[in-house]
Amino acid sequence: MRWTDKIRTPDRTGRKASRASLTPEDRERIREERRRRRIERTRLVARVPAQAAAQAARGVARAPVVAVRRPALALLDMFRYWRAERTTLRQGMAALSISAVGNLPTGLALGFMTNQLRALPGLFILIPAAIGMRGNIFGALGSRLGTSIHAGLFQVSMDKHGVLYQNVYASTLLTFMTSLFLGVAARVVSSATGLASISVWDFMVISVLGGVISSAFILVLTVLLAREGYRRDWDLDSVAAPLITFMGDLITLPALFAASYIAARGNVTLVIGAICAAICSWAFVMAIRTNLPTARRILGESVVVLALAGTIDLVAGTVVEHRLERFIALPALLVMLPAFLENAGALGGIVASRLASRLHLGAIRPRLLPERLAALDISLAGPWAVLNFGLTGVTAHFIAVATNRASPGLFDMVLIALVAGAFSTVGAALLAYGTAVATFRFGLDPDNHGIPMITSSMDLAGVLAVVGTVVLLGVR
Repeated sequence: MRWTDKIRTPDRTGRKASRASLTPEDRERIREERRRRRIERTRLVARVPAQAAAQAARGVARAPVVAVRRPALALLDMFRYWRAERTTLRQGMAALSISAVGNLPTGLALGFMTNQLRALPGLFILIPAAIGMRGNIFGALGSRLGTSIHAGLFQVSMDKHGVLYQNVYASTLLTFMTSLFLGVAARVVSSATGLASISVWDFMVISVLGGVISSAFILVLTVLLAREGYRRDWDLDSVAAPLITFMGDLITLPALFAASYIAARGNVTLVIGAICAAICSWAFVMAIRTNLPTARRILGESVVVLALAGTIDLVAGTVVEHRLERFIALPALLVMLPAFLENAGALGGIVASRLASRLHLGAIRPRLLPERLAALDISLAGPWAVLNFGLTGVTAHFIAVATNRASPGLFDMVLIALVAGAFSTVGAALLAYGTAVATFRFGLDPDNHGIPMITSSMDLAGVLAVVGTVVLLGVR
């Protein structure tokens, strides 16, 4: 069977005709067969370079050096892979489109927060980090659950020793610990960069309350997404990253906005901040004492990388804070910014999730230069990027105009989105591959490191790309 052949699940016609008559055992058998065939297909794709020379001559299996010398065959190979993965392309395109359009209300809310941003100096430093941390924690959760589904280990059960329970437990503790860290680190970064800002207790209250409230909703939605993906045989690697980071953006910003009204309240803020600090410290103790093996590994591998990712996001917020007046003068850029950063991080997250699953299944090897299958997986980001960054620029302009917010114009908005998006996509793809390979070679789980490092790095790179493009194009 060729790797481009579509693999069909047995009893497809019968299931369409008599879906309601299937027993739970029949449904489980079908799911197991789908998982087995998905793994078989992945391994079959990985073995293509070893096939006969006649098949290689048709351009189905081309080594990277040959692909460079003969770009036409490389393009043909890429288009064949896109055709074979058209279901994945459709699922990823749908998820990214929902994310791109759905994040624009988040940007619109940010555009309406200008008074609060002025009243609480330094608040914008925390916003990208707090929003990004939700995507880091729960995007990684979705990536791990997607890998467990591919490997046939996932079960919809809250058994204490099961994959689902331990992942949920670790993600909950990480939420408390990272929220406390971001509150303290935001004050440190603002002082180090010479910016006027609110007190550390104000930062802590906003970070912990906003983070915990939003995380409760996102956790439930992530588990429901994993359950539906398992039941409906979705490719969670292509769906989870954009949808979860989208939910993180959509829910976290209103939660932070609501929590900001408790800041700067004197003794009330001090008391609430002390309670938040005590609860987060208790979560840290529970993380150290846990004896659940999967949860312990997740916590051990995630704490440092999430702290690093949060610090990078704080730097991204500092970049915008220093240029906040320009964004306030053109609120359309504020409307576009969350969706743009979400798209950049989601694209990198999809690539990272797919590469992590390939590495776990042994379909690709962790080499310095990507193998053919890895390069083809990375190429899927191209069509996703063009459509979604263009869509983000168009919709941000019209939303700004509809709400009487200043915009540099439709052409300029689309041009900013596409040019900055091109730089961001290339950076996301390179970072996704490098992170997946490096962590795997050192015996770490790429699912714990790929998405946090990529989404946070792309927040910083995306902000720099947008600011740099605006300056380069002279948009005013």
